[in-house]
Amino acid sequence: MSEFRRAEFTGERVIPGQVDIDLLNEHLARYAFAARLARGKRVLDAGCGAGYGAAELARTAAWVLGVDSAGEAVEYARANYSQPNLQFEQAICAALPHATGSFDLVVAFEVIEHLTDWREFLLESRRVLAADGQFIVSTPNRLYYTESRGTEGANPFHVHEFDFEEFRAELSAIFPHVVLFLENHIEGVTFQPHEAGNTVEVRVDASGAAPDESHFFVAVCAHRPQLGNPTFVYVPRAANVLRERERHIALLEKEVATKNAWLEQAIREHQDLLAKFRDQKEALERSNRWNQSLNAELEERQARIVDLQEEMAREQEAARQMAEGYAAQVSALEEDVRARTQWAHDVEAALTAEVNKQTAALVSAVDALHRTEKELEERTAWALSLDKQANEQAQQLALVRGSRWVKLGRRVGLGPALPLG
Repeated sequence: MSEFRRAEFTGERVIPGQVDIDLLNEHLARYAFAARLARGKRVLDAGCGAGYGAAELARTAAWVLGVDSAGEAVEYARANYSQPNLQFEQAICAALPHATGSFDLVVAFEVIEHLTDWREFLLESRRVLAADGQFIVSTPNRLYYTESRGTEGANPFHVHEFDFEEFRAELSAIFPHVVLFLENHIEGVTFQPHEAGNTVEVRVDASGAAPDESHFFVAVCAHRPQLGNPTFVYVPRAANVLRERERHIALLEKEVATKNAWLEQAIREHQDLLAKFRDQKEALERSNRWNQSLNAELEERQARIVDLQEEMAREQEAARQMAEGYAAQVSALEEDVRARTQWAHDVEAALTAEVNKQTAALVSAVDALHRTEKELEERTAWALSLDKQANEQAQQLALVRGSRWVKLGRRVGLGPALPLG
């Protein structure tokens, strides 16, 4: 075997050397029960955990495969249980990666209560089981298990626990042949020869099996009818009850001594706590008195706050009313501004129209003036022309008057009558 690799016990799976010997024996007993049916067979240990049970089956089986969904469990099993006919692999019990009819024996001890899809697991177990194979499955009795845990409460790793009738009904719904056994951890007395003998005789005094009081249920399921259902007794090497009791008593005495020492220490700590409590009580009373004075001052200030709040409310109301008055005045002013603005717009429009009219008249007058000026210029030119003509005629007349012929004609009464000038 390779170097023993350690793993931490969390309560989810049993690890040899890290659990109480009685708990380990309960698990080993199931594998011893199954080992009788594993001789020369192909065996699957579904939910093999740490691998110690698969190693037990490998002692008589032809070949054993242990599977578990937890990679750390498979790694631990490979490191600590190495045999030629033993293998471990990581796999999901509800989806086994193996061909139909691959195994002659499938075991699943304390596995089904950990699975949410436990019905799929039962169907998978039936699928990989050979036609003449057997399926051995165990689970704690829900009625006893819940009571036995006491104040610890429900097992956090259990998803679904079974009572006897439900367990039988679920198995019978999938397997046509089911034989149920009741596993109990009981006290007994053994007589072992000093020199090893060849036979073992067992006497079991029991009036009748009581499923509701049993610790565990173990079922052997098969496709075909099974022969015989003998009582099986497992006596572990560490089963000397009296010796175990003595060791247990010694442990209890040691535990009691430890608890007594702890109790004395607790008493001293309690006394110290009482003294601290008294000191704290006095400090608390002082704090309470101070708190009362603070409360009185707080009440006075709260009353003052109420007065201030009321005064503020009054001032806010007055401010609101004033604001409403201002708003009304602003509204009236805005209306007056709008009216005056409209009047200004109207006046501006009228003035613009009048200006346009006066401008048009002025333009017309200017045009008339221009025409008059032109006519005046023309008349002035005409007058100047007439004046020139008159001057020319005057000059001519003067010439005529001065003519000796005209003078002669006047004397004789001939010629045109000319003005005398």
